[in-house]
Amino acid sequence: MSTPHIPVLLDAVLDTFKDTKGWIVDATLGFGGHSEALLQSSPNIKIIGIDRDKEALAFAKKRLEKFKDRVVFMQGDYSKKIKEALYNFDIKGVLADIGVSSWQLDSKERGFSFESDELDMRMDRDAKLSAYEVLNYYSLEELAKIFKEYGEIRDAKRVAKAIIANRPIQSAKELAHLAKRILPAKKIHPATTLFQAIRIEVNKELDELTALLDSLQEARLKDAKIAIITFHSLEDRIVKNRFKEWAKECICPEGVMRCECGGSNALGKILTKKPIIATSKEKAINPRSRSAKMRVFWMKESNGNKSG
Repeated sequence: MSTPHIPVLLDAVLDTFKDTKGWIVDATLGFGGHSEALLQSSPNIKIIGIDRDKEALAFAKKRLEKFKDRVVFMQGDYSKKIKEALYNFDIKGVLADIGVSSWQLDSKERGFSFESDELDMRMDRDAKLSAYEVLNYYSLEELAKIFKEYGEIRDAKRVAKAIIANRPIQSAKELAHLAKRILPAKKIHPATTLFQAIRIEVNKELDELTALLDSLQEARLKDAKIAIITFHSLEDRIVKNRFKEWAKECICPEGVMRCECGGSNALGKILTKKPIIATSKEKAINPRSRSAKMRVFWMKESNGNKSG
């Protein structure tokens, strides 16, 4: 069975969970590449695979059917389904690969590609909001805000004005051509950050990531590893800062003369002082791994989860 997506940082993921025994949540199952490798690496590993993309989930189910009762599948947003998993299973690991799959990017009918005749960008095709609605119905202020915050585009208001002046925009291909005219040429395609901003807005990607971290913080897993792979600075910053918070022993407000919290509030410790990145060999084989960064945290605290 050929796979349309190469899992990034696979060796690092396998190394992270090599001693894990029990349930690992693959919060972004996709086509099951990471999960298949984890299940093959140890008979002690079981997987809860979550994905909101029905097509990807169907592919993963077929790919992983040989592992039978060692895999449970959940369809939906991982920010919501993670709560179900945490409540019903004794979780010993969480993996989240926060990015668009190669298949989604390359599938012209999904609207992620610069050459697509569609204007969609939904990871869940049942979701109401698509790139078409964002580009053709958002106000100048709304567009400028997402371009600045999610695309880190300097002259976001000028770009938003150009979008509005060229409405209606019917396809990703049309948007990519417009980006070439209004954004400066770089090593990467001028539309890259623009597409990133729209995709993040459509799929609420940063909200999803924050909600995942909130749920994990509330659950306080016992002896569990959290591994999160990100692909741009916005996501990485969220993960980096949250892991730092989790590792703090003292949580007293700044300016307090003497510690009053007890000084033993850390949920665990950061296992990656610097993020793990792809090797030169992996980058050569899979160019999309170039921007991937993985951070890992070990949680020590107990929780009230049910065992499954």
